[in-house]
Amino acid sequence: MTVHLRPHHLLCVLTYVGKGYSSAFTDNMNVIAGRISAGEMIEIVEGPDDICAPRRAEIDAHCRDDSVRNRDLKAAVDVGRVLQTPVQTGARFFLDNYSLKRLRAAFTKGQVRSACKECQWSEICTAISKNGYGGTVV
Repeated sequence: MTVHLRPHHLLCVLTYVGKGYSSAFTDNMNVIAGRISAGEMIEIVEGPDDICAPRRAEIDAHCRDDSVRNRDLKAAVDVGRVLQTPVQTGARFFLDNYSLKRLRAAFTKGQVRSACKECQWSEICTAISKNGYGGTVV
């Protein structure tokens, strides 16, 4: 199987500690994070992905908003620079320990945070990174 992720969700999984928009979202995110941790392949998609699934039917779901698409574009550039590979629709890779370590180091230094500037979770993610990523699922 393959986990389908939009680019900015590559950043979200770095600091995910079991908190989310709703219990359905968190339950789904726990499954996705477990699959990534188990070494499942990731494929980059445009628009709503496997993490968005519980929210797609909501009237106010932001997964199709321009602001989120812009977040994806910024994350793709930042993550691609750190991983030294294009992060674009159709790209496939594993988020192994080496890649996680590089991304988390860059995240802590603010080098992959341009997509996070207007995110409601940004402060929580910053605190998690400052605490050494303790309690993260991936």
